[in-house]
Amino acid sequence: METLEDFLTKIDDPQNRMRTEEIFAWVMKEFPTLEPKIAWNQPMFSDHGTYIIGFSVSKKHLAVSPEGAGITHFTDAIAEAGYDHTKLLVRIPWDGPVDFELLRKMIAFNISDKANCETFWRK
Repeated sequence: METLEDFLTKIDDPQNRMRTEEIFAWVMKEFPTLEPKIAWNQPMFSDHGTYIIGFSVSKKHLAVSPEGAGITHFTDAIAEAGYDHTKLLVRIPWDGPVDFELLRKMIAFNISDKANCETFWRK
């Protein structure tokens, strides 16, 4: 799997595929300087070679991973959006709304916070 399109074709449920495609398109429109890529069989977006945000799919949700620092920084906002989360990912249920403003804030935070980061992951 080498492209976002390859990843999307692997999503069996057509509605989940369309929703994921919509989110990817939104990220690319809102943050055109981010580089989409597939790594570890998961779609992600990077900036100057550093990880900004990644996604994965499961039967019940789309998982969004802004790294642990992003989860910590937005814990209250994640709860206010009604999303469940772990230390590393936020679960967006397939049957619920996507909080695009929260996604925007998480991505913008990581771009800013990692502006001088020289590694893929935070150290």
